[in-house]
Amino acid sequence: MRDFYSVLGVKRDAGADEIKAAWRSKAKSVHPDQNRDDPHANNRFAEIGRAYEVLKDPAKRNRYDQQRVKVEAMEREQTIMQQRQSAREAAEKAKQAKANAERILAELAQAEAVKAKADTAAAQAAQAAKAAQAHAQKAQAQAQTAQAQSAQAQAKAQAQAQAQAQVNAKAQAEQADTAQSQNAKPSQQTQSSGGAGQQDKKADAASAQSSKAEGPEDLVSRIFGESPESAAAAESLKRDAEAAELNEGSPLRAPSSPLLAPIELISSLVRRIRGVPPPPPEKAPDVFSEAVVAISDLLEQKSVPITLNDGREVRVPLDGVTDGHVVRLKAQGLKFQGMQRGDVAVTIKVMRTEKFLVDAYDIRTVLPITLENAVLGCDVEVEGPEGPDAMVKVTVPAWSNSDQVIRIDALGLPDGAGGRGALLVELRVMLWEKPDEKVTDLMRLMREGLYL
Repeated sequence: MRDFYSVLGVKRDAGADEIKAAWRSKAKSVHPDQNRDDPHANNRFAEIGRAYEVLKDPAKRNRYDQQRVKVEAMEREQTIMQQRQSAREAAEKAKQAKANAERILAELAQAEAVKAKADTAAAQAAQAAKAAQAHAQKAQAQAQTAQAQSAQAQAKAQAQAQAQAQVNAKAQAEQADTAQSQNAKPSQQTQSSGGAGQQDKKADAASAQSSKAEGPEDLVSRIFGESPESAAAAESLKRDAEAAELNEGSPLRAPSSPLLAPIELISSLVRRIRGVPPPPPEKAPDVFSEAVVAISDLLEQKSVPITLNDGREVRVPLDGVTDGHVVRLKAQGLKFQGMQRGDVAVTIKVMRTEKFLVDAYDIRTVLPITLENAVLGCDVEVEGPEGPDAMVKVTVPAWSNSDQVIRIDALGLPDGAGGRGALLVELRVMLWEKPDEKVTDLMRLMREGLYL
């Protein structure tokens, strides 16, 4: 809840003259004409005006002070509930942390066992590697010995081959001398070989035939036939090309390769036949605002009016919404030339009341009960969200605790799908205003036992 005293900068016991003077000073300093560069100037000026309208009227101011006291009490109560919830969550987290610690210790023990097993396997692998290395060294020594023996045998074989070659050469020389002495007349043989190689020359004759380029109507007729639609489309393409040449002196687009020309012509023809619309214009930015509504407005599913920063008033529908939902009003936002009109995004804020609190589609309320009713159980009536005339019967089970919630279906907010949330009644055990001696003695007996 906004503090109007803080908005005007005055104390809660300020008089009417002091409030009026503070309003004038604030209004002059935050007036939109004086702060044209500040986009939030209108909001601050309107907020100061609302604060002054409430505080200048004694009746409105009295109601506002009473409502603020109730809101502060609810906030304190909410803080207590949050603290209890935090304590429960802390206990649950501690329990989970203990379980996680035990699980981690078990995993560490398992990891240690796996590590020991891995160390044993690594030692065995190292021993096996050493044995394999020794075996490899022994095999390498044997291979070197065999290589030396092979080299010796090869050298011996080469020596024997050289000796045999010398013997053969000597025998051939002796045979040559004997043949030369027997043949006294040398014979000469002259062979002349001449040939005229004929070279076969192959000439590739390439005849380039230049054919006249097809026009749009010829290409369309060849692809799509002689239908009236294709003839009309081809005629339209021809007129566009001629108009472009007359106006600009050259086509609007650079001519593509002959292989791509048919594809471009077909794409253009298909677009014209289908009538593809131009791309939609860009959308203007959205306008964001808030709507503060009551629980009764959500129950009745009626629309509420809000005023935008530009002074326009729009109505926000509340069908199936709850606190925090964003309602989008299509085409009711900013409007600029050449752009689509933007939307208005309205965030729903539900006013807190003294008795009810909205939780999603559920409605929460608190039911104070006495100690004997908490122990023995009872049937009571609580006020429903529709008002004092719609009382709801609630059965409190025996031995009930504080913060125990009783759920009553179909009494919450409409969810927009034909269903409704629930009414959540939270029990609150309360003692009597004055001490009761009998209850005091009973509690002392239960704590300390029988005494004289």
